[in-house]
Amino acid sequence: MKSGVVALVGRPNSGKSTLLNNILKRKVSITSPKPQTTRFPIQAVYEDERGQIVFVDTPGIFAKVQDQVSSRINLRTEEALEKGVDIVVDIVDHTRERADEENKVLGIVRKIHIPKILVINKIDVASPSHMVQYRFMEEEFDEVIEVSALNGKHIALLLNALFERLPEGPPLVDTATMTQPGINLDSKMFISEIIREKAFLTLRKEVPYSLTVVVDEVEERENGTIYIKARILTSADRYKGMIIGKNAATIKEIGATARKELEVASDKKVYLELTVEVDTHWADYI
Repeated sequence: MKSGVVALVGRPNSGKSTLLNNILKRKVSITSPKPQTTRFPIQAVYEDERGQIVFVDTPGIFAKVQDQVSSRINLRTEEALEKGVDIVVDIVDHTRERADEENKVLGIVRKIHIPKILVINKIDVASPSHMVQYRFMEEEFDEVIEVSALNGKHIALLLNALFERLPEGPPLVDTATMTQPGINLDSKMFISEIIREKAFLTLRKEVPYSLTVVVDEVEERENGTIYIKARILTSADRYKGMIIGKNAATIKEIGATARKELEVASDKKVYLELTVEVDTHWADYI
């Protein structure tokens, strides 16, 4: 039996979280078109007859650190790679031109003396393609695999390559007792991530990345309903107004979509009390 830790790295929005969710056939990482969606390393386990893989989905690396959030994100990614990783998987998106972020990721990967796999994502998209810009990277890695994280194409090939390179050993995690749906996601953290994802997807470009979610209370009541009290924190009054929306339409949409997903995840009825507050120190909660 084989077991080990595999770190997924890459620039923001390269498809790391989508790939992990598709490998595990369940949601452990939130996704959205915005950078900074993943803000801390998320661990989750894949198991089959060959053994166990503990995946670490790291936040995307930013080339230029312009704020407190991106600075913390970069630090967390580099720290995650220093903690007993057996294989690193660098995921690139061939539909986007290479940029300084790729160079920074590659510089970090070069310092790590473990097996390395380059994954070229979005092969389901023919155009635009900047594949030629990534070909030089192939000699830096032990293997190159082209995948579609969205539709699962060649994920089996990637898993084969990972198990071939993992060391022999017993399982690292007792999945019978681990927190679901990820090892290091307690219920409040998972709930806050789901709400934050729905906020990102609902708001799109209207609000920048200056928001986070704090879950204050999670309680299962006698009738089986899960009661959740949470706050969306943002940095300015103008953003608060955008998040709430005219006649509270936007905050209601965020709450409704989050509640539906939480009900699916818990298989219980959920009551979500969601409010919006201005807190100039919101980044301290990340």
